Amino acid sequence: MTTFDINQYRITEEPFYQAQVNEVALYEAAYAARLPVMLKGPTGCGKSRFVEHMAWKLGKPLITVACNEDMTASDLVGRYLLDANGTRWIDGPLTLAARYGAICYLDEVVEARQDTTVVIHPLTDHRRNLPLDKKGELVTAHPDFQLVISYNPGYQSLMKDLKQSTKQRFAAMEFDYASADVEAGIVEKETGVDAGLAAQLVRIAVTARNLKGHGLDEGISTRLLVYAATLIKQGIPAADACRMALVRPITDDADIRDTLDHAIDAIFG
Repeated sequence: MTTFDINQYRITEEPFYQAQVNEVALYEAAYAARLPVMLKGPTGCGKSRFVEHMAWKLGKPLITVACNEDMTASDLVGRYLLDANGTRWIDGPLTLAARYGAICYLDEVVEARQDTTVVIHPLTDHRRNLPLDKKGELVTAHPDFQLVISYNPGYQSLMKDLKQSTKQRFAAMEFDYASADVEAGIVEKETGVDAGLAAQLVRIAVTARNLKGHGLDEGISTRLLVYAATLIKQGIPAADACRMALVRPITDDADIRDTLDHAIDAIFG
């Protein structure tokens, strides 16, 4: 039987993360107590990068699951598979993290069906175990195991939200887009563009975020600003790069698109 190597999930190089307030200290305290943590905030504001940075800083393996509406409980905990010798059990990512002592990060957990998320409950209270009903095994969580989930509360409907019975099992941290100067510094660091260009890109993002709730479901994320700066570094004219990376991904509404295009022309025209 092949021994599973959890070290393949270790992050070997420091992921860049610019702290905004005291989130690093808060997370370190939560991890020290092995509290489950919920990260709340808009799309592309740095939640996933933060988890990667903290896993690197703490020296712990990180297993990330991108949740979706088709995900089943078996996708998380594991299943029996047929092979040449009959059937064998394959641990899912949640089971691997619990068994071997990794941080398990369920990204956009609200996208998963509510009956799927129930399987995390025994891992998020005093029991710290995971029943594998199909296998007849009870996995006791490794001392280093921690569960982290993220979601975007501003993007959820009443029909698609976490149950209170799930929410109240987590300590929660709120994230938002950084202040303009900090966000410009992030774009500059991530892409190598000059500070002036980074600041101009952030001005466009601020314009779009002010339209949230007035025709836009989501504003321009920090991630998209990095994309725009990357295109500019590739030699694409700034206005074209901004339309491609900042405007076209977030809206199909002609009026909103024209408003943002005008803002781009005012800055880069």
